Amino acid sequence: MTDVLRRGRASLAFSFFAQGATFALLVTRIPAIQDRYGISDALLPVFLAAVPILAGVGSVTTEQLVRRIRPSRLLRWSQPVVLLALLGVGAGGVMAEVGLALAAFGLAVGALDASMNMLGVSLQRTYGRSIMLSFHAAYSLGGIVGASLAWAGAHWHLALWVSYLPVVAVLLPATLVGSRWYVDGDAAPGAEEQGGGTVVFKLLLPLCLVMTFAYIGDSTVSNWSAKYLKDVLGSSEQLATVPYNVYMVTTLAGRAIGDLGVRRFGAAAVVRLGALVAAGGFAVVSVAPDAWLGMLGFTLLGLGLCVLVPQTFAAAGRLFPGASDAAIARLNIFNYVGFLIGSPLVGALGDAWSYRGAMLVPMVLVLVTLVYARSFAAQPDRYGGGHERPRTADVGRGSNGL
Repeated sequence: MTDVLRRGRASLAFSFFAQGATFALLVTRIPAIQDRYGISDALLPVFLAAVPILAGVGSVTTEQLVRRIRPSRLLRWSQPVVLLALLGVGAGGVMAEVGLALAAFGLAVGALDASMNMLGVSLQRTYGRSIMLSFHAAYSLGGIVGASLAWAGAHWHLALWVSYLPVVAVLLPATLVGSRWYVDGDAAPGAEEQGGGTVVFKLLLPLCLVMTFAYIGDSTVSNWSAKYLKDVLGSSEQLATVPYNVYMVTTLAGRAIGDLGVRRFGAAAVVRLGALVAAGGFAVVSVAPDAWLGMLGFTLLGLGLCVLVPQTFAAAGRLFPGASDAAIARLNIFNYVGFLIGSPLVGALGDAWSYRGAMLVPMVLVLVTLVYARSFAAQPDRYGGGHERPRTADVGRGSNGL
C-alpha cells in the first residue's frame, strides 16, 4: 500500500507541475498572442475574461460529473485537452481559431483544477497528515519553469507554436503515463454520521470568500507588480520584471515547508500567519519609498499568500467529508472569481485614486481572512478528536485498478 500511495502522490505532483508550466506558458506570452492574431487592445480583455469564465463552467460541470466518474478519470483526460489547447493557441492562423482554442483551454482547465485538488484532498486524507501544500509547491515550480521557457522563446523570437510544441510533446505522454498511478479516495470514515453527504453553501461560503480574496491578491501581483515598480517606484524596466519572479520563488519556498507548519501548529494557525504576512507585504508595497523596499513587500506577499489556497481546498474536504469532491468543485469557481475581480479592481482604483492606495484594498481583503480562520480548524471526527485520521479502506486502489 505504501508503494501505491507514493506513486499516487508523485504522479499527482507531476500533474500539478505540468499544469503550472502550461498556465505560465499561456499567460506570459499574451502580448505575443495578441500580436500574432491582431487582437485589439479593446478586444483583448474579452478574450482574457472568457478563459476564467469558461473555467468556472468547467468546474461546475465537474461537480456533476464526479457523481458518475472518478476524479482520476476526469484528470487523466482533461490534462491532455489543456495541453493540446495550448498548442492550438500557438498554431492557429485566424482570430476564430485562437478563440476556439482558448475556449477549450478554459473549459478543460476548470475540470483539471477541480479534479487535481479533489485527488489532492482525498490523498491527504488517506495519508492522515498535511501534504496538500506540497502539490501546490509542484505547481509553483512548474510556473517558474514555464515562465523561464516563455522568456527563452521571447528572447530568441521563436514562433509561438515552436515554443509550445516541445513542451506539449514532453508533458502530454508523461502525464498520460503518470495518470496510471493516480489514487482515488472515498469518503472519510464516519462521514455519514457527520452529515457530510451534501454541501451546505452557507457553511462553505467563508472558504469561498477566502479563496476569492487570495486570488485577488495573487492577480494583483501578477498583473500590477511590474507597472507598480516602474511607474510608482521609479525602477528600470529590467528591474521591474524581478518582483513577479521573486514572488514565484518565495511562493515555492513557502509551500515547500508549509506542510511542516500545518502538522506542527495546525491549519488555522498557518492561515492566520499567512494572512498577516501577506497583509504586511501589501502594506510595505504601499508605503515603499523605492524599488528595493517594494520588492521586499512582494517577497512577503509570496510567503503569505502561498498557504491560503491549498489550505482552503483542504479545509473544504474536512468540512464536508462525505461530499469533498462536490465542495472542492464549487469552491474552485471562486478561484476564477478572484482572478476576474483582482486585476480590474486594482487598475480602476489606481487610475481613479492612486496605485499606492489601491494596494491597500487587497491588504484589507486578505486581513478579512482572519475572521474566517476558524473554518480551517480540523473538524471533529467520529473518534472524538480534532485531527484527520488515516484511511485504510481502498488505499490500494489506484485509478488503473491497482
